[in-house]
Amino acid sequence: MRGVNPWFIGMIVVFVAAVLFVVTVMKGIAEKAGASVAVERCVQLCIEAKERGMDLSNGPCLSNDVAPGWVCDVAHWPRLPVDDDPANQCEAFGKTAFHFVEVDENCNVIRVY
Repeated sequence: MRGVNPWFIGMIVVFVAAVLFVVTVMKGIAEKAGASVAVERCVQLCIEAKERGMDLSNGPCLSNDVAPGWVCDVAHWPRLPVDDDPANQCEAFGKTAFHFVEVDENCNVIRVY
């Protein structure tokens, strides 16, 4: 029985590494694009809420699905302990959404996570 050519094994290893690298890069690009969409939509939702006269002082959740996997929440700036209470955050966060955009009452982005 003949052994497997070491060159062939080396090529397979290089190919698998290249595929994993491309997948990782593409995932990073997709996540950044999702964040950009989420931020843009969250700010727009906040502006629209203010124009409708909505009270944003109590830090409402503006969207549980501002982009796939993202929520949009209003928080105080500077942040207050009440902003970290899960009861005061978007219901979908930690369940169907694992990223959030927080804006203040004036629709300025506080943080993107």
